[in-house]
Amino acid sequence: MSRSQYNRSSILTKREREVFGLLLQDKTTKDIAGELFISEKTVRNHISNAIQKLGVKGRSQAIVELLRMGELSL
Repeated sequence: MSRSQYNRSSILTKREREVFGLLLQDKTTKDIAGELFISEKTVRNHISNAIQKLGVKGRSQAIVELLRMGELSL
């Protein structure tokens, strides 16, 4: 089954969606780490993992894709 044949939102973890929700609120990596009680490196790992899963090239593209999929809202 190709990536386009299933709902991509099901491959993101709850935490990855939380991190991107905070990015959408213009939070920095440091802010997100403090709010979620995790390290900045863990925040970056969540972002990197989600970008890879979504098949996009960066944070901005990931946010656009998550908005398009209905996983994030403005």
